[in-house]
Amino acid sequence: MAEPLKNVYNLEFIKPFASVCKIHIPNFDTELFEKHVFDKNWKNLELKARMRHIANCLHKQLTNDTVTNLECITQISEHIRINENKEDTFEYLILPDYVEVYGLENLEASLNAIEKITILASCEFAIRPYILKYPEKTLGKLLKWSKHKHASVRRLASEGSRPRLPWGMGLAPYKKDPSPIFPILDILKDDPSLYVRRSVANNINDISKDHPKQVLSLLKRWNGTSEERNWMVKHAARTLLKQGNPDALALFGYADIKTLETKNFNVKSPTVQIGDYLLFDFSISNKSKTPQKVRLEYFVHFLLANGKQSKKIFKISERELAPNETLNYEKRHSFKIISTRKYYTGRHQVSLVINGIEMESLSFELAISN
Repeated sequence: MAEPLKNVYNLEFIKPFASVCKIHIPNFDTELFEKHVFDKNWKNLELKARMRHIANCLHKQLTNDTVTNLECITQISEHIRINENKEDTFEYLILPDYVEVYGLENLEASLNAIEKITILASCEFAIRPYILKYPEKTLGKLLKWSKHKHASVRRLASEGSRPRLPWGMGLAPYKKDPSPIFPILDILKDDPSLYVRRSVANNINDISKDHPKQVLSLLKRWNGTSEERNWMVKHAARTLLKQGNPDALALFGYADIKTLETKNFNVKSPTVQIGDYLLFDFSISNKSKTPQKVRLEYFVHFLLANGKQSKKIFKISERELAPNETLNYEKRHSFKIISTRKYYTGRHQVSLVINGIEMESLSFELAISN
């Protein structure tokens, strides 16, 4: 079993981190810091709670002056980044977390700190309370950062403004009206860094869940300029494609399913043991006289505890079919136990999805392994 991610915060991490803090925080007591961190409740804390706890322990040895404290935190991040040659690390998210909690009343000092700290550890979570409390000034800073020389700062301009950032607080005003974000994304759409362009695509994908027409209009203008741009545009449209949005499918040239024919859809494992695989196969043919672009997916309709079903889509392939070409597919879907899904025994279903259109569904039984 994989080591829990929260265990990255152990004594082997805290000791050298405390040594760096001692260099940049006057009268910093490393032993007291370790004692505060590894208190009686430490073992009960999960990952994000451990981050917050370490940030709180750090604050106990700082002053009552926010500007001074943020300067110390920035110096610590710069020390680690330069002397340990680290960028875009996970474990040092404790530093952005400190700024998120203790810097909110001083916008200018906090944004100055975030600009530097985000190179070591992304401040995409830390920036969000500032966007909500100081929207005009913070978005103005993000717009400026979209032209920054360092890719991590440019990425923050996009990632930090995502309306639906996973694990981050939602930005409700921009779910309602994303237009203030678009100037930032427009600057970054052709960024030389894939790291940044991927964030732009993720941001637009977030927006598409609330404003599909607005996003499609934007993507139509952006599509077809370069290979890099086209990749970003398609990645940004992934939710619309999964939803079978006809305008999104047309934008990327997917065929009308009237030109396609599926046959011999068959569940080869009518009873699946938890821990094993569902097996199914089918064939698909292009009945037209011209090549047709095909996006093949499938839904698994998972049985829930209340007896209802919830479907989740999975991709099979994407390709072009020649005139009168037929392809045969065999697919297996794992029901191995994972932490992100609980399986319930009983009748499930699987259905093919061709160019966004859900086709025939077939049933199978999920059972406890012997």
